[in-house]
Amino acid sequence: MSMIEKHYSRKYLREECLPTPFCPGCFNGIIMNAMFKAFEELGIEDLKKFVFVSGIGCSSWIPNPFIKVDSIHTLHGRAIPVATGIKLVRPDLEVIVIAGDGDLVSIGGNHLLHAARRNMDIVVVLVNNLVYAMTRGQVAPTTPIGMKTATTPYGNPEPPLDVAYTLISTNANYVARWCISNFNQLKESFKDVISRIKRGFRFIEVYAPCITYVVRYEGLTSGQKIRELWTKCRYVERVEDIPKIRSKGLIPVGVFKCEDKPGYIDLYREYVARAKQ
Repeated sequence: MSMIEKHYSRKYLREECLPTPFCPGCFNGIIMNAMFKAFEELGIEDLKKFVFVSGIGCSSWIPNPFIKVDSIHTLHGRAIPVATGIKLVRPDLEVIVIAGDGDLVSIGGNHLLHAARRNMDIVVVLVNNLVYAMTRGQVAPTTPIGMKTATTPYGNPEPPLDVAYTLISTNANYVARWCISNFNQLKESFKDVISRIKRGFRFIEVYAPCITYVVRYEGLTSGQKIRELWTKCRYVERVEDIPKIRSKGLIPVGVFKCEDKPGYIDLYREYVARAKQ
C-alpha cells in the first residue's frame, strides 16, 4: 500500500465526521473494521441497500454519524421496534441494528426477545461492554458477578444474563458470540448474516469490555485485555457445553445457531394473502 492510498474502510466512512469520539483504545473501532472488512470481501462498494438503526450508548454512535449510510438514531432501548417498522415497509433493504447491552438487554430487552421470537428479518449486533459505559460505568444486566462498578463498589452481587445463550431457545435463525479478540471469526459472522443467511433474525454478540470503566479499572491496557481474552474465550462446538464452560469463568464463543427458515416477512406475506382470500 502506498503512502497516499487510503485504507479500504474509508470508502464506508463519512470523512467530515472523523475522528470518532470514542475513548483511546476503545474496541468499537475493531468492530467497525471487522464489519468494513466483511463488506470489502463481499464486494460491497456502497451501502445504498442498507439502513442502520441504533439507540443510545457508546456503541450506538458507530453507525450514526460515522458510517456512510442511511441511519436512524432512536430513543434509548427502541432501536429494534424502529428497525422492525423499516423492514416491514421496505423489505428490500438490509436493516442492521447496532447497540449496547444497556440499550438492547435492559430497557430494550423485551423488544430483543420478541424480535427473536418472531424471527424478524433484521440483523442485530450487540456490543456487550459489560457496563453502562456512556453514563460512567454503572452495573448492567451483563456485568459479571463480582465485578466492581460505579454502583457496585464491593463487587456485583447479581449473576449476569447470558444473552446469546438465551436467544438460542427462540425462533431466531442465527445466534453467534465472539470476543473482541476473535477478529477473523467476527468478520466471517458479519459475512454470514449479510450474504449467506439473508432472512430471519440474525444476532451477533460482541464481547467488548469498556476500555474506560472495565479495562482501565482492572489496571490493563486494551492490548493486554485482548491477550487476556485470547485465553478466556473458548470455542464451543456443542451448545450443551456452554454452561459448563461458563462455570469455569471462561467465555463460550462461536456460532451457536444457524438456520435458514422463513423469517417474519415471508410469514406476514402469507398471512396477508390468506386475509385477501
